[in-house]
Amino acid sequence: MSSFVLQRLLSFFITLAVTSVVVFGILEWLPGNAAQVILGETATPESLAAMEEKLGLHQPALTRYVEWAGGLLQGQSGLSISYSTPTLELITERLQVTLPLAVLAMLITVGVAVSLGLYAASKHNTSADMGVMTLSQLGLAIPNFWLAILLILLFAVQLQWVSAGGFPGWTEEAGGGLLPALSALILPAVALAAVQTAILTRVTRSAVIESMGEDYVRTARAKGLTKQQVLWRHVLRNAMIPVVTIMGLQFGNLITSAIVIENVFVLPGIGRLIFQAIANRDLVVVRDVVMLLAAMVIAINFLIDILYAWIDPRLQDGVNT
Repeated sequence: MSSFVLQRLLSFFITLAVTSVVVFGILEWLPGNAAQVILGETATPESLAAMEEKLGLHQPALTRYVEWAGGLLQGQSGLSISYSTPTLELITERLQVTLPLAVLAMLITVGVAVSLGLYAASKHNTSADMGVMTLSQLGLAIPNFWLAILLILLFAVQLQWVSAGGFPGWTEEAGGGLLPALSALILPAVALAAVQTAILTRVTRSAVIESMGEDYVRTARAKGLTKQQVLWRHVLRNAMIPVVTIMGLQFGNLITSAIVIENVFVLPGIGRLIFQAIANRDLVVVRDVVMLLAAMVIAINFLIDILYAWIDPRLQDGVNT
């Protein structure tokens, strides 16, 4: 197990390093001068020179990359041009909204999708199975931003159960609290989870149906176990590999998809931050946020690899032999 983890850990750091080069290089090689883009066409040569020095553009690209990457490794970040605040502080503050939103959406996705997938598989080729598949097809067809608008119209405008947008904060001192904060996140989480739930339901159903046709299932049934006992004790764990794969990809997708949903619900998360940074031409914030999102996706994939080995130790054979 240790060699398996070490190999995945090495792959994680290599992927992270390559990603940092790509993120830095894309913003570095964009057409035009970053200082010119920030100040506009009417900027004077003196102001351009001052902005280039502030951004460090007077230094070679390699020097700037080493300083940026080294600063991130030490927990230091660049200074936002718009806010005159370290980007790490801005990102940490906004993650207090984005991460709980993504986690809540993931919990909804897993809870609903695994339950529906198991139910549909246990009722294979029946009207109940067809009903679940029809419902999942509907979920795939509805864009999450459009569903978000419908949810606002129904629950915020018509029923007035929740607010149409905004975030009160996690503390009572800020005018919010745990329950008000969760109430503000529930509709965005449902909007985020809808499409992912439909996908995971179909994957769970297919994986369970495939596992139910294996020899060990027939052997377990021959020993006297009921269908439900076989499903929960034997089938589910063996069907979890493709399900976990999709779950890992979905969590990364939920974090990035939150960028759109946060703007629909006016939530002060990472999505709002990057939109404001782009509007303000704050390339320092854009670079650090993009790197953060990429690093989170890479970290999630690393954790999924480790979870694979726990679910099915046979996956370590290629490393240990």
